[in-house]
Amino acid sequence: MSHEAAHGFWSRYVFSRDHKVIGLQYYFTAMLMALVGGVLALLIRMQLAWPAAEWRWLEMIMPDSMQGGVMKPEFYLALVTMHGTIMVFFVISLALVSGFGNYIIPLQIGARDMAFPFLNMLSYWLTVPAALLMIASFAVEGGAAAAGWTAYPPLSAVKEAVPGSAMGQTLWIAGMALFIVSFTMGSLNFVTTILNFRARGMSMLRLPLTTWTMLVSSVIGLLAFPPLTAAAFMLLFDRELGTSFFLPAGMVVGGKVLPNQGGSPLLWQHLFWFLGHPEVYVLILPALGIAFDVMAPFVRRPIFGYRPTLVCLWIIAALSMIVWGHHMYVSGMSPFLGEVFAIGTLAITVPFTVVAFNMMASLWKARFRFDTPLLFVLGMISLLGTGGLGGLFLGNALSDVYLHDTYFVVGHFHLMIGWVTLFGIFAGTYYWFPKMFGRRLDETLGKIHFWLSFAGVYAIFLTMHFIGFTGMMRHIYDPTAYDFLKPMASWNRFVTVAAFALFGAQMIFIANFAWSLLRGRLVKGENPWHANTLEWTTPTPPPHGNWVGPLPVVHRGPYEYGPAEDEHRPQSEPATGASEPEPRPAAG
Repeated sequence: MSHEAAHGFWSRYVFSRDHKVIGLQYYFTAMLMALVGGVLALLIRMQLAWPAAEWRWLEMIMPDSMQGGVMKPEFYLALVTMHGTIMVFFVISLALVSGFGNYIIPLQIGARDMAFPFLNMLSYWLTVPAALLMIASFAVEGGAAAAGWTAYPPLSAVKEAVPGSAMGQTLWIAGMALFIVSFTMGSLNFVTTILNFRARGMSMLRLPLTTWTMLVSSVIGLLAFPPLTAAAFMLLFDRELGTSFFLPAGMVVGGKVLPNQGGSPLLWQHLFWFLGHPEVYVLILPALGIAFDVMAPFVRRPIFGYRPTLVCLWIIAALSMIVWGHHMYVSGMSPFLGEVFAIGTLAITVPFTVVAFNMMASLWKARFRFDTPLLFVLGMISLLGTGGLGGLFLGNALSDVYLHDTYFVVGHFHLMIGWVTLFGIFAGTYYWFPKMFGRRLDETLGKIHFWLSFAGVYAIFLTMHFIGFTGMMRHIYDPTAYDFLKPMASWNRFVTVAAFALFGAQMIFIANFAWSLLRGRLVKGENPWHANTLEWTTPTPPPHGNWVGPLPVVHRGPYEYGPAEDEHRPQSEPATGASEPEPRPAAG
């Protein structure tokens, strides 16, 4: 695991094997992709709010997609497809799991680096071409993929189906394949590092919850990603080699009967959602782990129910593998099979509720310090409750039949997979920014960012729930084409205006990030938050190898805070009169 410090620019900052540099590379890549995904979302909202408007200035930028200033329907479908793909896989996954995971795990377990530094570097440099392929797909003939971020056949399997089904869809498949390989490499690295390279005394029951949730999400990813990898190759074979994995007999495209026989589009749905729903917990669980770790120093008390939380994390991981069918209630599934998936879906809410309850119970009799990191944690708890309540309706087969493919689903998905995880990213950023860069983000701008984001998220996505109750469909190009949706025009305009305000709030964050990176207030000492976990015992920012001298020895758990206001017990602080921890080989 040990390797010498790099000296040249390219080996130190570009092709680095240092886990901290790689973590920041993932984070900055996610930030750039978030700008792309955010702009795509605004274009979607402009079309929904003013479907008959002519945007002449957009025609100057995108003459093929905005002829006469009017958005083409196929371009709208490409926007929806690429926005979902970019935000789920190339923003949230990269920043939350790959970014924070790479940076924080070795610091929290007392290791010099990840178990496989070269593999770690390679995993990032597979992500870069994957992201570039996604963006480049907008420039090819026919435009970007337009089959939805779930890439359902036959739109994704037949090149002639829609313009985006041509080269754009092929680039989408190639980009996703590279992403899956990269994420699998990272997951293997995370699991190996956590299980084998913990510092002396760092037992599994002394791990911070960020590291625990990264471990659980990595195990889920290793089990769930291979089926989608196989499905991607099968889809590519259908497109290029004439196979019929997902294409049934008798399909007519462009007036021609396709020669395919024996395939089933539902097979793709099963394979996609076998990853798709575990992916929900691959993303949400690390956000919860970060929330626990951020919360503890700002409430100055131990986390409630540490061990029950660990048990629930593994129960969630197990149940997440058997609930994918609740995405397919309207696919012709047998009602009896639908009932099985509904039972599993409702069962997973029990351990998830326990984790959320433990998070709220940790606030009981807390000594709050309302800095920006804690505000984002509290906002996340609120969104968990609101978004989770909507999930109960979608997990039940009877109510989902009515709500399926409506904007109720869009609102729920964005609350849970979008903003619960993004609030976790923001909480972690405000919390670990001093450790990463030796400077602090501006608190005033941080609180403005939080309150604008919190209000904007509720304004947009609660309204989407309401619009969904009226029956407004997902992927709809022009809501005013339907008489029953015309009364929703003012609500769609409200959502769009709120979306622009929410995007503006994120520009405040980016400005704060850039300014603080260069001119932010310098951190005094190594532990500005008086936290207990090991990353706060390293120099700020940490050097190559993380610790200048010997690795720390762990004597206690990560959340031991005393009754006094500033009393805290770092994990490396020896316990008075306590025996030495059991010996274990030091990492590096």
